[in-house]
Amino acid sequence: MTVRRDFKEPARCRPDLVIGREEQVAQAREQLGRGGSVLLHGPAGIGKSTLLRALAAQYAEAARTVLRCSATESESHLPFLALADLLGLALDEVSDQLPAAQRTALESALTGRGESTLQRDGLALRLAVLSALRALAAAGPVLIVADDLQWLDPASAELLGFAARRLGDTPVRMLCAVRTEGQEYDRHLRASPPDTLAVRLNPLSRTQVSDLLDHRGYTGLSRSTVREIHRTSGGNPLFALELGRALAESPARPRPGEPLPVPTSLRALVLSRLENLSDEVRHTLLVASAGARPTLALLHAAGRENAEAETAQAATLGLLATESEGPAVRFAHPLISAALYAEAAAQERRAAHVALSTAASDPIERARHLALATTGTDPEVAARLAEAATLARDRGAPSVAASLGLLAARHTPADGEPTSEVLRLQAAEDAITAGDLDLARDIAREVLSRTPVPEDRVRAWIIVIDTAGHAMTEVDSVFPQALADAGDDPKLLALIHYQLAWRGLLVEGDFDEARRAAAYSAELAERAGDRYTELMALSFQAQIETLMGHTNAPATIRRALTEPQDPRVACHHNGAGYSRFRWLIMSDQLAEARATVTALLREVRRRGSVESEVHFLRGVAETELRSGHCGRALDLAREGLRLARDSGIGEVASAVLTSIAEASGGEVDRALALAREAVEHAEEGGDQVYISRALAALGYAQLVAGDAPDAVRSLRRVRELEQGLGITDPARGRWHGDLAEALVRIGEPAEAQDLIDVTREQAMRLGRESVLAVLDRAEALVRASRGEHDAAVAQLTSVQDRLAKLGYGLEEARTAFVLASLRTGRPGQAEGARLYREPERAEARRAEHGRALDTGFGAPQADRKDTSSYDEAARLFRRCRALPWLRQVDAAADASPPEPAVQPPVALDGLEGLASMERQVAALVMEGATNREIAGRLFISVKTVEATLTRVYRKLGIRSRVDIVRLAAGRRAK
Repeated sequence: MTVRRDFKEPARCRPDLVIGREEQVAQAREQLGRGGSVLLHGPAGIGKSTLLRALAAQYAEAARTVLRCSATESESHLPFLALADLLGLALDEVSDQLPAAQRTALESALTGRGESTLQRDGLALRLAVLSALRALAAAGPVLIVADDLQWLDPASAELLGFAARRLGDTPVRMLCAVRTEGQEYDRHLRASPPDTLAVRLNPLSRTQVSDLLDHRGYTGLSRSTVREIHRTSGGNPLFALELGRALAESPARPRPGEPLPVPTSLRALVLSRLENLSDEVRHTLLVASAGARPTLALLHAAGRENAEAETAQAATLGLLATESEGPAVRFAHPLISAALYAEAAAQERRAAHVALSTAASDPIERARHLALATTGTDPEVAARLAEAATLARDRGAPSVAASLGLLAARHTPADGEPTSEVLRLQAAEDAITAGDLDLARDIAREVLSRTPVPEDRVRAWIIVIDTAGHAMTEVDSVFPQALADAGDDPKLLALIHYQLAWRGLLVEGDFDEARRAAAYSAELAERAGDRYTELMALSFQAQIETLMGHTNAPATIRRALTEPQDPRVACHHNGAGYSRFRWLIMSDQLAEARATVTALLREVRRRGSVESEVHFLRGVAETELRSGHCGRALDLAREGLRLARDSGIGEVASAVLTSIAEASGGEVDRALALAREAVEHAEEGGDQVYISRALAALGYAQLVAGDAPDAVRSLRRVRELEQGLGITDPARGRWHGDLAEALVRIGEPAEAQDLIDVTREQAMRLGRESVLAVLDRAEALVRASRGEHDAAVAQLTSVQDRLAKLGYGLEEARTAFVLASLRTGRPGQAEGARLYREPERAEARRAEHGRALDTGFGAPQADRKDTSSYDEAARLFRRCRALPWLRQVDAAADASPPEPAVQPPVALDGLEGLASMERQVAALVMEGATNREIAGRLFISVKTVEATLTRVYRKLGIRSRVDIVRLAAGRRAK
C-alpha cells in the first residue's frame, strides 16, 4: 500500500506512552540504552513513526549530535538527498577535519555543486561519510534518526550502509523505521550497524484499539462498534483512528448489518489500484465484499461466471490474498473490503445482496442479505429474519441473533406480531448474552422512549439494570419508575424484586434484606407462573444463604434444582447450577466442584453466553487454585480477565481472582497492582461485596510479598466489612488464616489467637475442614512464637496430612514451608516473625559470602547451610507451580542457620565450650553414628559434619572421634 505524505495522524493528544507497544518499546529501549541501534519495521500505518518519534525524543537528550532524515517516495530519485538532510547542517563542524579529497567530494554531493557521483567519487565519498561521523562522535555521542528507509535514495543508502558497517565501537547509534509487508527487512539492515536490533510492529489487539480510540477522544463508541473497527482496521492503529474519526464526525451511526463509514482518505489509500480494473472485476469484488464468507462457488452462484479470472486479476494487484487457503476468497486487508462496499452506490449494494440472498446456502446468511436488499417494512422479510435470529441463538451466536433481531424490528410493520418493540427487546437480551452491554442499553432506552406498554417498559428497565452490572448505584433512579410501570402485576413485580435483591446485596451490603427480596421474588414468580424468574430468584437466595452460612442453604438449592427446570437457568451464572458449585467448593468437595463448573463452562461456550463464560472461567480457575494447580489456574484467570475487560463484564471479580492466582503462581507485583485496581473500582462502584473480596486479595498478595504490616491492615478491613455484611462462613473468602499468620509476624499473637478461636467455631458449625486445617496452621505459628516448639511441629505435621487428604495442594505446600522453618529454627524463637525476614537476611549473607570469595578465601564454614529441611516444601511448591512461594523457600534455605531441633540423647553439660550444633554432632558420635548418618539425622551436609567435628576437636583438645567416645565414657563412669 502507498501512503501519501499528507496523510498524518492527528497532531493533538499524542500519547506519552505508545499504546499496545510496551514490549517493543522495552526491547528498543534496552538496545538503545546499551549503545546499540534499532530498526523498526512493519506495514503502512502500523505506528512505526509514532514509536520512532517517542524513542528519538527520549534518547536525543543523551546525544551531543542528532542527525535526522525522513525520505519520501516522490523524492527518492534525487541522489544524496537523504545524506544532505543528515549531514548538511553538521558539515561546517567537521569539514576541516576531513582530508581534502574527501571534503571536496562530500561538499560537492551535499551542495549539488560540481558533478559528484558514486561512480566517479565512490571511495572518497564513502570515506568522507565515515570520517564525518567519526569526527562528530569524537566530540560526543551521535544519534541518527531515519524514517521511511524504503524511500531512501540509493546513493544515500549505499553511503550510510558503508559507514554503519565500519563504525565499530564509535558512539554512533541509529534509530530507523522502514515499511515492510512481511519479514523482508533484511536488505534494510545493510544501512545499519551489524548489531542492529530489528523490531517488528504487529497489529494491535481489540483491547489496545479500544484504548487508543479512548486516548484520542473517541469515547462514545459501543463495544460492538469498537469490535467492528478492530476487524475492519485489521489492528492497524492509523486505520482504526481514521475509522473512529469518521464515526465521531458522522451524524448517524451505522445500523445493524451496515458497514462502517470509511473516510475518503482511507478509500483513496486502499482503492487507488481499482483504476486498473474492469467494471466486471469491480462488480465481482463488490459481491465478495458483501458476503460474510465469500468463496468462488458462492460468487458463481451469485452470477459471477468468470470469478476465477477476475479474482486472479485482483490478486495480482494486491487486493486479494494470493496464498492458497482453501476455497475462500480473502481480501488482503479487511479495510479493502470495507472501502469497496462503502464506495459502491446504494443500488449496486442492493443488487449484490439480492444475488447473495438466493446464492447463500446458510439460512441466516440468506435472511441477512434479503433484509439488506429490501427497503421499508415487509412482514415476510421480518418473519424470516426473526426465524434466523432464533436459529443463530440456538447455534450459540447471540451477537448475530441481536443483529438479525434488530433487522427484523426495522422491517416489521406497525401492526406486526410480534411487535417491533418485542423484537428489539429480544435483540437487547441477545446483546447482553453476547457481552455487548452498550448496545443492549441503547436498545432499551430507545424502546422506553417509544412504548407505553407496561410489560415492554418493565422488560426494558430490567435490561438497563442488567447492563449496569455491579455498579447498581448508577441505576438507583430506575427502580421507582420500574415499580410504577409494573403496577400490581406479580410477574412484572417478581422481575423487579429480583433486581432489588441484588441491589440489597451489592449497594446496601445487607444480606438479610437481599435474602428476603429474593424469596419474595420467587413467591411472586410462582404466583404468576413464571418458572424462569422463580428459579433465578431461588438460586440467588441459595447463594446468599451460602455466603451467610445459613442452615437453609442446602434446602434452597434443592428447591432451585427441582423440576420442571428451565434450560436458560440451568447454565446461567446466577442459576442453581452455579449455586451448587459454590456450595461444593466451600464444602471442600473439589473434584465434584471442578466437574460441575467445567460442564457449565462447556455449555455456555456452546451457547455463546459471554457473561456466564466470564463467571465460569473464574470458577474453574478457583477450583484449580484450591487444588494446587497454580499454573493452570493462572492461565484460566488471565483468560477470564481478558474476556471480562473486552466485554466490560465482571472486571472487578476477574481482577480479584487473577490477583490471587498471580500471587500464587505468577508475579507478586502484578498481583498487588490488580488487587489495588479492583479495590479502587469496587469502591467507585459502591460494590460492598467486592470491596471486601478485593481487599482480601490485596492482603494475600501483601503477605506473599513479605509485607505483613500492610497485609494486616488490609485484612482487618475485610474482617470489619464482612462482620457488617453478616458473612459468617469463613470458606467464602478464606482470608482468616492469612490474617492470623500476618498478625503473628508483626508480633500480635494474642489477636491472632482470638481470631482463630472465633473463626474455628464458625468453621466447625459448618463443617469447613480445610478452613479448620489452615486455622490450625496459624495456631501452630502462635504456639511457636510462645516457645511451644514441639507442640507447634506436631500440630503442623497433622495439618499437612489433613490438607493433603482434602486435595488442597497449595495449602499443603505452605504448611510444609512453615514446618521446615520451625525445624531449622531455635526452639522458642518467634518463628512466624522470623520466617519472612529471611529474604533480607539471605541477601546479607550472600554479600558476606561474596566478600569471602573476593578475598580469596572460601565461605566461612559456619555459613554452609542446611537446605534439606526445605526440600519437601520446595518439591510441593514445584508440583503446584507456585513460583512466588518457591522463591521464598529458596531465600529461607539460603538464610536459615543449620540448627535442627534434634536434641542430643546424651547430656554434655560439662562440655561448656561447645556450641549447640557441635554438642549435637558430638552426642551422635558418642552413639557410634557415621558422618553420613549424622548428616541425615540433623538435615545437614556431610561436609558440615566434618567441619563441625574439626571445631569440636580443637575446642576439646582432642584428635579423633575415638577421643570423643572416651571422654563421654569417662564422664559416665564418674
